[in-house]
Amino acid sequence: MSGLPLLYTWDGEAMWPRPAFRREADKQFVVGETYRLVEAQDRSDASHSHQFAFVNEAWKNLPERLAADFPTATHLRKRALIETGFYVETRLDIGSQDAAVAVATTLRTKDEFAWIVVRGGVVVMREAKSQKRTAMDKAEFQASKDAVLGWVSQLIGVEPEALQRARAA
Repeated sequence: MSGLPLLYTWDGEAMWPRPAFRREADKQFVVGETYRLVEAQDRSDASHSHQFAFVNEAWKNLPERLAADFPTATHLRKRALIETGFYVETRLDIGSQDAAVAVATTLRTKDEFAWIVVRGGVVVMREAKSQKRTAMDKAEFQASKDAVLGWVSQLIGVEPEALQRARAA
């Protein structure tokens, strides 16, 4: 099953795929099989935009001592995600410290936002979870948004409520 979200209409007795999704439903599902159906809670564009607005506001107000660590608002957001536990971790046992340093250097060119550390012959890489709608449901996005708000607020020394007032442009 490819897992693409499909839209259905409830007719009071059965869920029917919307016409534009029937072909994909035929690809994903087998006639006669039983599938679990769960309603997906879409998050609002306003909530999504709001996070980017308050991160951008925080980035514009970074203390000078932190500016070099976060050259863009995206650097700040992705670091906040990693620092608050919203990341995917990869551990690679390379075998030697020299080889691990070389691998870490290569990995850095693949994801400039990742947190990468070498511990002996092991490379640990943490990449921020994607916040795309297809990658995070409403609840996980809200949890990550709240965590980012708290971490960024503490970093720049303001109350979360003050930063939360930032509005999307």
